[in-house]
Amino acid sequence: MHGLINRAIQCFVRDTYGEDCWLAVARDAGIDPPRFEAMLTYDDTLTDDVLAALGASLSKPQEELCEDIGTYLVSHPNTEAVRRLLRFGGATFEEFLQSLEDLPDRARMAVPDLELPQLELRECGRDLFCLMCKADHPCFACALLGILRTMADDYGALVCLDFVEKGPGRDLIKISLVEGTFAEGRSFELGAGL
Repeated sequence: MHGLINRAIQCFVRDTYGEDCWLAVARDAGIDPPRFEAMLTYDDTLTDDVLAALGASLSKPQEELCEDIGTYLVSHPNTEAVRRLLRFGGATFEEFLQSLEDLPDRARMAVPDLELPQLELRECGRDLFCLMCKADHPCFACALLGILRTMADDYGALVCLDFVEKGPGRDLIKISLVEGTFAEGRSFELGAGL
């Protein structure tokens, strides 16, 4: 697993539950020293061990934790850059959805060895979309669900999201766009105050 992903989990735990929680999770997962380097690659089992230790520590299922990590990635002030990157996908939530298939390629432009799951969006009816996430790790699709929920709020869209299909390497998320302009979204400017 790429170090950026493991580092994101580490930052999520520290920013959400505190340094002591992270140190306990790192100890239980056997991470010594207790930190991930963003540009290194780690064995996938280490990521699994961290998520298992975190789940045990918080008494939360892994799927829920991964969705929380996705929410964190686009809502916490320390990860504003991720939100900004995603907002470049379009002026509306629907345009953002249409841009998701390009996300792995856009991420590789910044970090060439970062492998994000392949995403495939299909229109399945009026204001209904199906997003296929072809990931090797089950945490990706759950994190994606958290990202989608938070980005819908960010755009001011009212959506219903649910897994239609879950399986190894293949998760299907149904996205029902109830209203694209339900509420006022968060402000977004291309210049970021430059």
